[in-house]
Amino acid sequence: MTRLAIISDTHLPRGRRRLPDRCLELLRGADAILHAGDVSTAGVLAEIRALGPPVHAVHGNVDDPAVVAELPTELELELDGARIAMVHDSGQAAGRMARMRARFPEAGAVVFGHSHIPLHEERDGFQIFNPGSPTDKRRQKHFTMGIAEVDNGQVRFRLVRLG
Repeated sequence: MTRLAIISDTHLPRGRRRLPDRCLELLRGADAILHAGDVSTAGVLAEIRALGPPVHAVHGNVDDPAVVAELPTELELELDGARIAMVHDSGQAAGRMARMRARFPEAGAVVFGHSHIPLHEERDGFQIFNPGSPTDKRRQKHFTMGIAEVDNGQVRFRLVRLG
């Protein structure tokens, strides 16, 4: 089994904002970290990489040019028999599931960010997951991130409330 810690929209550094302790604990304890964009700076990306587990990330719309140059717009990973795609902006809510299925036909799941709104939907064995944000909840009640367990080709996502 592979345990993933999933974050997006960290938007760091900004003022006194930082990754919550529980988020850091879950990131360090994962087998891999997925970041669905809007890291913001190369320094923050380096700090996340320094936590230990391998980091798989895409760039977002507010990332510095150095981050955009280093990270792809989209990514597909094969983890423990499951194919997981990542993109920052999945577009408008209407038709999102069908759009992501068409964009990533080989994937069983798509992880995305951008809206800061946590979401997990599943239809006919295909899943989409937005972990929200651990640092910038906007109009949401909670800071959030995601955890996924991947086992023998199956992915189970779980949203984690922080602080």
